[in-house]
Amino acid sequence: MQTFDVVIIGSGAAGLTAALNLAATRRVAVIAKGALGEGATGWAQGGIAAVLEEGDSFEAHVEDTMVAGAGLNDRNVVEHVVGAAPAAIQRLIDLGVPFAEEGGALHLTREGGHSHRRIVHVADATGWAVQQALEKAAFANPNITLLPDMVAIDLVTGRHEERFSTSGAVHGLYALNRQTRKVETLLARATVLATGGAGRVYLYSTAPRGATGDGIAMAWRAGCRVSNMEMMQFHPTCLYNLTVKNFLITEAVRGEGGILKHPVTGHRFMPDYDERAELAPRDVVARAIDNEIKRDGLDYVHLDISHRDPEFVKGHFPNIYEKLIGLGIDMTREPIPVVPAQHYTCGGVVVDLAGRTDAPGLYAAGEVTESGLHGANRLASNSLLECLVFGEAAAKDILERWEELPALPKIREWDESRVTNSDEEVVIAQTWGEIRRFMWNYVGIVRTTKRLERARRRIDMLRGEITEYYSNFRVTPDLIELRNLVEVADLIVRSALRRHESRGLHFTTDYPKMLAQPRDTVLAP
Repeated sequence: MQTFDVVIIGSGAAGLTAALNLAATRRVAVIAKGALGEGATGWAQGGIAAVLEEGDSFEAHVEDTMVAGAGLNDRNVVEHVVGAAPAAIQRLIDLGVPFAEEGGALHLTREGGHSHRRIVHVADATGWAVQQALEKAAFANPNITLLPDMVAIDLVTGRHEERFSTSGAVHGLYALNRQTRKVETLLARATVLATGGAGRVYLYSTAPRGATGDGIAMAWRAGCRVSNMEMMQFHPTCLYNLTVKNFLITEAVRGEGGILKHPVTGHRFMPDYDERAELAPRDVVARAIDNEIKRDGLDYVHLDISHRDPEFVKGHFPNIYEKLIGLGIDMTREPIPVVPAQHYTCGGVVVDLAGRTDAPGLYAAGEVTESGLHGANRLASNSLLECLVFGEAAAKDILERWEELPALPKIREWDESRVTNSDEEVVIAQTWGEIRRFMWNYVGIVRTTKRLERARRRIDMLRGEITEYYSNFRVTPDLIELRNLVEVADLIVRSALRRHESRGLHFTTDYPKMLAQPRDTVLAP
C-alpha cells in the first residue's frame, strides 16, 4: 500500500499538466497502463486551436465550437476554455514545445469547422512534441513519481474501507502491476482521472490500444454521472490499408486544400452534401463518406492533395508523407485511400469548470469527461486544448480545497485469495472482438432503434459472462479492459436509445430531425 497526496490516472496532456501544476507543494503519483507516452496525446497530428492572429476573435472561436457541437455545448464552458487558450499555448512554448513558425510568428493552419487559421502545430506531430515536453518536465520534478505499466482496476471508495462507508468519496485506486502481476493499492486525498476515451469499443478506431473507457467505467461504478455517451466522433479520414488499421490522416490535409473524390469516377462529392465542402465539421464529412461507400459498395474514397506543390506537402505533413511512402503511396503524386473510423469520445464523466466529479475527492480532465466544451461534436483541435485547461483547473481546485478533501480512512488491501488463474484467454479475446464488431455494425455512424436494441441484448448477455469470469479468476490487463468495454458499450447504447432526435454525431433514421431545444443525455448510477 502506497500513499501520496494526489494520484493521477493517465500520463497524457491532461494528467501531466495536472501533475506539474500540483508538484510545487504536493507529492504526486502519475500512473500509466503502459509506457508513459502510449496515450492519445502522442498520437495527435493536427494541433491546438487558439485565437492568436489579428482578425480572429474569441467570439469567432466560440461560435465555431458551438456550431460544430450542434448547440449542445455549454456556452459558459466554451467561452472559458477559448479564453484560456492563448495562455495555455504560451505555457507549452515555455516548456520548449517547438511550434512551427513563419516569418517570425507562429504558423497557423486551418481545419474543418474553423472560420479562421488558428491551429498551432509542430508539423503534423503536435501531440508527440507536447507529450515529450510534458514528460521531460515531469521527470525533472522530484515531487512527481511516474509509474508506468500499472493497469487501473477500480477506484477505492467507501465500500473498500475497513468500516464500510456510504460517503461516496474516492481515496485512490487499485491497480495491477504488469511487471509483478500483483494488485497494488495507491491511496491519496485527491484522485484525478485523465484516462482518455473509449475508442476501442469499436472495431475501427484511430485511438490507441489502451483507449478502453477505463476512467468512464470506474467513475460510473463509483457513483458518478456520465453524459452524452451517444456522441461518439468518427474521424472522416483514416487510412484504408489492410495491414495498418488505425493511421489517421489529419484534418489539416483538408485544411490545406485536400479534396475528397469518388475513387471510380473522380467526382469531388463534398459540395453535394455541404456548402463548406471538405471544411465542414467532422460529423458531416464522415456521414458523407459513409454514404458514398455504402451507396456504391466502395471500400474507401480518395483524399487528394497532389495538386499542391510537392515540397509544400512534404514540409507540412512530413510524418504522414514518410508513413505513406513506406506503404507505397506518394501523396504528392496520387490520392490517399481513406475511410471513417472512430476517433473521439465526446461524452464522458460529468465535471464542472474545476474538473470536479460527483464523487468527493475525484477529479477528471480531458477525453474521459463531458465538460460541456464539445457538445454533440468536437471541433477539430479543441481536444488537446481541453486537456491543458482542465488539467490546470483540477490542480488549482485541489490546492485551493486541500483542507476540505476527504481524509484517508483505513482501506482493505486487494483480496486475491478467492480467485484462481485462468487458462482461457481465448474466451476474453473472443468476447472483446464480439463487442467491437457489433458496436461498429449496430452503433456506428448511422443508427436505427432496431440495431441499438439488438446491441443492447448482446451487451446484457455478455455482461453476465464477463461478471462471472471477473469474479472467479485473477485479473489480467485484458480482463480488466474487457470489463470496462462492456460497461462503456452499455452506456453508449443506453444513451443513444434515449435521444429521440438526430444531432451532431448521433444520427438515427428513426428520428432524423433535430429537436428545437438541446438537451444533454445524463445517466446516473
